[in-house]
Amino acid sequence: MDRIVAVADQTIRRACGFAALGVCLTMFALSFDAVLALRAGAVLTTAVFATLLYLGHRAPRFDVRRTELWSVTGRQLRLPRERAQTLLGGVLRDRYLWHADRAALLAIGLWGGAGAVWLLRLTRGAAGS
Repeated sequence: MDRIVAVADQTIRRACGFAALGVCLTMFALSFDAVLALRAGAVLTTAVFATLLYLGHRAPRFDVRRTELWSVTGRQLRLPRERAQTLLGGVLRDRYLWHADRAALLAIGLWGGAGAVWLLRLTRGAAGS
């Protein structure tokens, strides 16, 4: 069971890594304006969160034989199809939702950072007037 969870984490983290690369490069491209960069990162990270949440709720019903987890571990399982679906779908659901929680925390941090930088910019502008 630990190997199944480890492989599920590996496949999800690989996809999240590519998403994070896209988010970071977008933020870097917008780094001329810190508030804009943080807002863009927050919006994109929120989209990653929503996607992980959707995949997590879909995982128990989605055919696990069409996943990377199945191609790595499922073929070695000597379980009936329904039992393998229940086992792997449940593991995928748990791991997707765990990663969605972390993405939500990151998105909240980015939204907070964008708000803090915006407020700092606003107060400095008011103090300079």
